[in-house]
Amino acid sequence: MKIVTWNCNGAFRKKFNLLDEFDADIYVIQECENPIETVHLEYLEWAKNHLWIGDSKHKGLGVFAKKGIKLTPLYWTNQYEGNPVKHFLPFYVNSEFELIAVWTHYNKSPTYGYIGQFWKYFQLHKQKFNNSLIIGDFNSNSIWDKPKRAWNHSEVVKELEKLNITSFYHSIGQESQGNELQPTFFLQKNLNKHYHIDYIFGSSEFRKKLEKIELGKVEDWIKYSDHLPMICEFSC
Repeated sequence: MKIVTWNCNGAFRKKFNLLDEFDADIYVIQECENPIETVHLEYLEWAKNHLWIGDSKHKGLGVFAKKGIKLTPLYWTNQYEGNPVKHFLPFYVNSEFELIAVWTHYNKSPTYGYIGQFWKYFQLHKQKFNNSLIIGDFNSNSIWDKPKRAWNHSEVVKELEKLNITSFYHSIGQESQGNELQPTFFLQKNLNKHYHIDYIFGSSEFRKKLEKIELGKVEDWIKYSDHLPMICEFSC
C-alpha cells in the first residue's frame, strides 16, 4: 500500500492531477477544497472516494482513496475541555487499521497552538492508538520546543514512542528530531527558509512492512506549494 501526504497550499482543484505520478492508494491532503461543494466536476469525479473536514469549503483536510478501498470514519470527539481542537480526521482503512489524518492549527491558542492541538487530541484518544498510522502536516518541529511544556514537540514524540509509534522518516534515515537533513516546508516558497514539519508516524506493525519513505523533489513541487509531498510504501 502506498500513502502520500501533501499540504497543497490551496487550489487543489487545479493540482490534484499532479499526484497521478504516485499512483498511491491513499492521499492525505491539507488545505484542499471540499469536493462536495465544488463546481469543478473533474475534481469531484477524482474525489469520489473521500473524507473531508474543515471550517471553510475552500480549505480543509481531505483523504482520497482509490476505488475499492473502504474508508470508514471514526467519530472520535475533538472537544477538549469544551473546546474543539483542529484538525484531525480518524478513519479505518478496509476495516484493517486506523489512520489519523492531521493538519494542526494555531486555533487562536498562543499556548496550545499547533503541536499543542495534537497533544490535546492525543490525550483524548491515546488508548485507541493501536495499529495506527498518524500522517500529515503538524506545523511543528523540536527546534521550536518551549521548555517545561509537556506538549512541546519532543515530549509528544516521546509519548508516542511509549506506545511504540515512531516517525518513519527519522527511524529509516537515522536522523534525530530537530536535525533533519531534508525539509518538507519552505516558508513563502523561500528556499532559504526551510523546515521539517510534515510527518508519517506509525506503530511497529507498519515499521515491519515499510519498504520506502521519500519526499518529492523541490524543483518539481515548489511551484505548486510551499510543502513537499511525503510518500510511504508498505508491503502487503
